[in-house]
Amino acid sequence: MHNPGITIDTALVRRLVDVQFPRWRHLPVSPVAFGGWDNRTFHLGDAMTVRLPSAEPYAMQVEKEQRWLPRLAPLLPLPIPTPVAWGEPAEGYPWHWSVYRWIEGDTARNGRIADLNSFAVALADFLVALRGIDATDGPAPGQHNFYRGGPLSVYDGEARQAIDALEGRIDTQAATTVWEGALAATWHGSPVWFHGDVASGNLLVEDGRLSAVIDFGTSGVGDPSCDLAITWTFFEGDSREAFRARIAVDDATWARGRGWALWKALITVAGHDANQAEAERQRQVIEEVLADHRKFA
Repeated sequence: MHNPGITIDTALVRRLVDVQFPRWRHLPVSPVAFGGWDNRTFHLGDAMTVRLPSAEPYAMQVEKEQRWLPRLAPLLPLPIPTPVAWGEPAEGYPWHWSVYRWIEGDTARNGRIADLNSFAVALADFLVALRGIDATDGPAPGQHNFYRGGPLSVYDGEARQAIDALEGRIDTQAATTVWEGALAATWHGSPVWFHGDVASGNLLVEDGRLSAVIDFGTSGVGDPSCDLAITWTFFEGDSREAFRARIAVDDATWARGRGWALWKALITVAGHDANQAEAERQRQVIEEVLADHRKFA
């Protein structure tokens, strides 16, 4: 989802910075190597980044991150993005935007991980620490984070439509069983903090180890099961077991976690705009989720 009428490029960022933060006029602006889709990200000198939402739904996340990330950061075992300035709409760009401190590291998608089991344990420890932070007045699930942390039933129609579309390409009966099991495993706990998009592209690696967690746009307080999707999208075998053992949630939460992973994979494989490589990768995720359900059923 993006707005084709707005060109978010180096020239725009240069104008925004020069007018609103003239103390940084001397710093060069350049796009980062992997700038993301929901937001466009640019280097500002060597120590900061400028992050601009690419469409109105993502713009709702700016105020949330500005308010909450500085409060969360001191309580977590790994670095997270730290906002240093809040930009105003201007120069034809219609939304608020942010300046963050730059965090070194390669994404786990592209970086070299020395030991995946240790990586899985470190990530689980981070998520446990996150959900242990006082959630009072934290942002409840809603449009700002596409209802991450809320009930999976929000995506029931979408998931079932995708299952129907994939008849003959996946085991649709098994997929329906897993999905309905996830819907039935309702959340009854008190709201806790969750990240909302724990994916390899949002995990940074330095010296072979997990070094930071980025992109809290879909974060909030509610059901943390959405943070378990990486169990099937990135981990496997021993690393999957290490993650599961360390994060220590009940079977119902695992069932909902499978549901989140399954929903995203289903709509990607069934969608018309997914490239072939990504569709195949997500089809494998579906197989991993279904196999995991059979293992623990």
